[in-house]
Amino acid sequence: MPRVRKRVSDRGVPLHILERASNLIKDEGRSVRAVAREFAICHTTLYRFHKKRGRLQAEGHKLPSVGYWSSRRMFTDEQEKTVRQYLQKAADLYFGLCPKEVRRFAYQLATHYGCKFPEQWRETSKAGADWFSGFMKRNPSLSIRRPQATSLPRASSFNQVNVGKFFDNLSKVLEKHKFSPQNIWNVDETGVTTVQTPDRIVARRGEKQVGALTSAERGTLVTMVCAGNAIGNTIPPMFIFPRVHFKSHFICIGTANRTGWMQEADFIVYLKHFQLHTRSSPECKVLLILDNHPSHLSIEGVNFCRKNGIVLLSLPPHCSHKMQPLDRTVYGPLKKAVNSACDSWMKSHPGMTMTIYDIPGIVKESLPVSATPSNVQEGFRCTGIWPFKRDIFKDHEFSPSLVTDRPLLPTSGSPSAVPAASTSPPIASPVATAYASPPAHVPPSAAPAASSWPATASLAPVASTSHPPASPEASSSHPPASPEASKSHPPASPEASTSLPPASPACFSPEAIRPHPKAGPRKMTTKGRKRRSTAILTDTPEKIALEIEKNNILLKKAKKKTWREKSYKKRGKEEQKTEERNA
Repeated sequence: MPRVRKRVSDRGVPLHILERASNLIKDEGRSVRAVAREFAICHTTLYRFHKKRGRLQAEGHKLPSVGYWSSRRMFTDEQEKTVRQYLQKAADLYFGLCPKEVRRFAYQLATHYGCKFPEQWRETSKAGADWFSGFMKRNPSLSIRRPQATSLPRASSFNQVNVGKFFDNLSKVLEKHKFSPQNIWNVDETGVTTVQTPDRIVARRGEKQVGALTSAERGTLVTMVCAGNAIGNTIPPMFIFPRVHFKSHFICIGTANRTGWMQEADFIVYLKHFQLHTRSSPECKVLLILDNHPSHLSIEGVNFCRKNGIVLLSLPPHCSHKMQPLDRTVYGPLKKAVNSACDSWMKSHPGMTMTIYDIPGIVKESLPVSATPSNVQEGFRCTGIWPFKRDIFKDHEFSPSLVTDRPLLPTSGSPSAVPAASTSPPIASPVATAYASPPAHVPPSAAPAASSWPATASLAPVASTSHPPASPEASSSHPPASPEASKSHPPASPEASTSLPPASPACFSPEAIRPHPKAGPRKMTTKGRKRRSTAILTDTPEKIALEIEKNNILLKKAKKKTWREKSYKKRGKEEQKTEERNA
């Protein structure tokens, strides 16, 4: 029998049609056959329903059930609703379950709560494919999606605190300078390579492998810098080539360095290019929104912007995937257009290899297609920059940061932990309360002993009993396990969790079987690069802080150079003495 059977007849008559027909018989005194002909239903069915309905109403009971009911359901509608909400939360936290994990999770739930299920589930330790297909049809709000790879710094940095600071600075700048939309600009870099990703082609059916030509196995990267404003205008892009010297035959505006990446000197060149096209001045200022890349934070660049009426506003770190207008709506279509243009170039130049000198011509064809006024305007709109909208991002979009939202551990130099130093949003926020607290109907004794997620060095289960809570907030939001549960050894795998004693279906909770992951406490450290935040870089306090930071870096480099020279001299003297002794 096929999984989706096409019926040749209707599945009965809807309840509201039968009720309308029964009301006509009762109120207007019409015959059953006449009303049945009017509604195109069987007169016998209408007679039985009308008779049963009158008897039940006289006895004070509910209306009769109509239609077909599902038989041998593993979970009730309320239980499936709870599972659906759990899967949605897991996906919001960027720890979504694949179809196989959902089937395995359903088997664990059915075993733990004593639900009836086919014997094949026990043999394979997971639910059947038919159950999963039916579950997805019964819950149309769920779908199988291919997730976009998101790094851990991006997931943790995009939180309510960082985003709130950015909109505070943006509001302050807009109120102070009264910028119009044509004076609000965003600048961002992207990479264009000489090896493209080929488009799909029409080929022979059944062929195992279909090929398309590229210039090489790995391409050479050229950095391209673009800028657009809130009304959709753009300025000519600038290229940074991986060469020592910039040559005129590159036929574009750009610079060159050994790496091909943006550096401080290259960004100053672009600022002059930007000022030339925007005609900014102290009397007609413009707002330039950019990320926190180190090349954008040079003192010379800040002084140039202050002199020429360019107000620099930096985005929060690792938030460009959500808050960078060009990143949201322009660079995606640009990469597709570049791939198509590269395919056309390879077909029109058979036997030739694409070089970095051909990239400006490729971008010349693809940039007008992607950087359209509507795309650029949509980038500013969807990020809440213009029109200004502070609450453009919903609560569930900050959910991934809740996994790493934890207090700081005290170190030897600090007397206590300082939760305020964390850049993550406070646990008392509405979204944190929705995801961090367990269901109210789950008793403490039914809480899991440990998470069934894969154990990693950076993640620890929320309800783990082997580690005490790191803060009073955590201990208050998560009830401790019972003494009996703390004595037992926590399971280490999803299969081990199925050996728990069956629980009552009345307290059905997926989080009791597989709690959402939670990172351990953060350790305070001074190693690594300085953690930055959104700031108005052209303001005097920020400029002074940048100068102090740059001076400290130069001082450290000078000390290191002096120490290295002294060590070289000392080593040379020792080698000279050794040679004199040997002589």
